[in-house]
Amino acid sequence: MARQNEHIAHNLDWLTVVIYVACVTWGLFSIYAAIYDPENPTKLFDLSNSAGKQLMFISTSMLLIIAILVIDYRFWETFGEVVYWICIALLVTVLFFGANIKGSHSWFKLGGFSLQPAEFAKIGTSLMLARYLSRTNVNLSKFKDMLWVAGIVLLPAVLILISHEMGVMLVFASFMFVLYREGVPPIYPVVFLSSIILFVLTLFFSKLYVIAGLVVVGLLVYRFLIPHYERNLRSFRQVAGVVGLMTLYVGSTDFIFNNLLEKHQKMRILVLIDPYADPRKAGWNVIQSKIAIGTGQLWGKGYLQGTQTKFDFVPEQNTDFIFCTIGEEQGFMGSLLLICLLLGLVVRIVTLAERQRTRFARVFGYCLAGVLFFHFLVNLGMTIGFMPVIGIPLPFFSYGGSSLWGFTIFLFIFLKLDSQRPFTLARG
Repeated sequence: MARQNEHIAHNLDWLTVVIYVACVTWGLFSIYAAIYDPENPTKLFDLSNSAGKQLMFISTSMLLIIAILVIDYRFWETFGEVVYWICIALLVTVLFFGANIKGSHSWFKLGGFSLQPAEFAKIGTSLMLARYLSRTNVNLSKFKDMLWVAGIVLLPAVLILISHEMGVMLVFASFMFVLYREGVPPIYPVVFLSSIILFVLTLFFSKLYVIAGLVVVGLLVYRFLIPHYERNLRSFRQVAGVVGLMTLYVGSTDFIFNNLLEKHQKMRILVLIDPYADPRKAGWNVIQSKIAIGTGQLWGKGYLQGTQTKFDFVPEQNTDFIFCTIGEEQGFMGSLLLICLLLGLVVRIVTLAERQRTRFARVFGYCLAGVLFFHFLVNLGMTIGFMPVIGIPLPFFSYGGSSLWGFTIFLFIFLKLDSQRPFTLARG
C-alpha cells in the first residue's frame, strides 16, 4: 500500500491533469470577462462577484483532488453503492427542503452559496453502474440484468425530473454510451436514437415526408443489409413491423408535444425551429448568443473587448452561455481551440478507460467520458442554436461550484483508479 501511494505522482496521467488545469484556468478568465465592467473594474479576489467565487471553488477543488489521491482507490469500488444511496437521499431531501431557484427545487442554499445534489448524483450513478457491471455473472443481453441497470439510472433521473431540472435529467441518457460498450444489444441504443431523430424530424418536416422516408429506409435495409439467403416473408414482415411502429410513433408526436411537455419546454422546441418565434423572451438568449459568436469572426475582438458581453445582452453569460463570451472575444480560432481541448479530454479518457485491467475502472471511465461529451455537445449546441436551451453548463468553464466540484471529483476518482493500474490484476 505504501509503495502504491509513493507511485501516485509517477503513474498519474499528467496529460489529463494539464488539460484539466488549462480548462479551469481558461474558464476562470472567461467568467471574469463575462462580468467585466470597464467603468467599474471587478477585482478577481472579490468574493462578492462570480469570478471571485469561482476562484474560491477552484481552490477548494485542489483540496478535493488531494483528498481523492490520498484515499485508497479500493474505497470507491467497496463503497460505491453507499455513495449512490447517499446521492439518492440528497435528491429526495432537496425536493422538500431545497430552495426554489428559477422554478427548480434542486438546490440547497448554504449562506451565499448554492449546492446542487444532481451534479454529484452523476458520480454516484457511475459508481453504482461500475460496481454492478463488474460482477462476473452480469450479462446485458439478459433482460433481468438490463432491467436492473435501467433502474439504477432511472431512479436518480426521475427524482431530478421531479425537481424540475429537465436539462440535468437528460444527461443521464449519456449512460447509454457505456452500456453499449459493455454489451447491451444494439437494438436499445438504435431505438433510443431513432426516437429522438424522428421526433426532431417531425418538427421540421411534414409527417407524410417523414413516413415516406421511413418506408424508403425500410426497403433499403431489407434490400442491402439483410443477406439474400435470409430475405423471405418473415424477414420482410419484421422490417415492415418496425417501420409500422415508427410510423405510429411519428403520428403520436403531436400528442407528446401537446400533452406531455410543459409550456416552457414547448417554447424551447419552437425557438429551436425559429428563434424569432419569441424574440424578446425564449428566443432572446439564442439570438444574442449567435450575434456574439458571429461578431467574433476569425480572431475575436480581444480579451475584455466584447461588446455583447460588456452590455449584458446575453443572460447567463457566465454560466450556461459562457461559450459565447469566448466566441466573441477570441473568435473562431479560440472557439476551435476550446473544442479541441474538450474533445481531446474525452478522447484521452476513453483511451485510458480501454487500458484498464478491471471492468469497474473501465465502466467508470466510460461513464465519465459519456457525461463530459454530453455536456460539451449540448452546451455548444444550444449556444449556436442547434439544440434547445435546457440549462446545461460547459464542464470546467461555466461558473458554479457544484458543477466544478462534481466534474473535478468525477475526473480525479478515475485518474486515481488509472494510477493504480500497474499494481492491479486483470479482472472483469
